[in-house]
Amino acid sequence: QVQPVESGGRLVQAGGSLRLSCVASGRAFSTYNMGWFRQAPGKEREFVAAIKWSGGSTYYADSVKGRFTISRDNAKNTVYLQMNSLKPEDTAVYYCAADRRQYSDLFREPYEADFGSWGQGTQVTVSS
Repeated sequence: QVQPVESGGRLVQAGGSLRLSCVASGRAFSTYNMGWFRQAPGKEREFVAAIKWSGGSTYYADSVKGRFTISRDNAKNTVYLQMNSLKPEDTAVYYCAADRRQYSDLFREPYEADFGSWGQGTQVTVSS
């Protein structure tokens, strides 16, 4: 398995942009689908975006589609979340996670249960 560590969260104004990074330890990073989730205060954790181990397909929550982009660099064991046109409702702790299984397909919105390793989270605050 791999262990993700997120970074890049900070305070940003509405309409601004931010890029989160997630570096995952372990030599098998390139065999795992990776995902981003977020949890706002008082709410349950929700799916944001996911990318297949090969980088060949991606999936987004409707709430971020067209504004956020997930990408990965397998040579650097890193997955990114580029967030544009940020809104106050994007305020949350953002978590990076690795799939439980290697070489999984990505043909539907992933569930939390699909992911077995989670980072500690990074806080993103969008001010109005």
